[in-house]
Amino acid sequence: MRSSIDLLIRKALADRIPLSVADDAFVDRGALISYGPYSRLVGIQAAKLVNKILQGGKPGEITIETPDRLFLSINQTTAKQIGVNIPRGILERADRLVQ
Repeated sequence: MRSSIDLLIRKALADRIPLSVADDAFVDRGALISYGPYSRLVGIQAAKLVNKILQGGKPGEITIETPDRLFLSINQTTAKQIGVNIPRGILERADRLVQ
């Protein structure tokens, strides 16, 4: 799977296509933007649910939880490479900017 995403990222860069992904790690590898749950925070939420079960909670009685917040990551180098101008307001809201 990793090699497939790398091929997709290279093709998007070559064709100057803005590529949006769900995993923040792919922004480091050249995707333009990611927006979605942040894996570390989801892991923390999962650990809290496991703790409830270990303390005697019944899995069927524990409510389903969605991620507390979404994470926005933008690769500014890729934006320049493909000629995309990202508005300052969006950059200011990003959780992480890749240079």
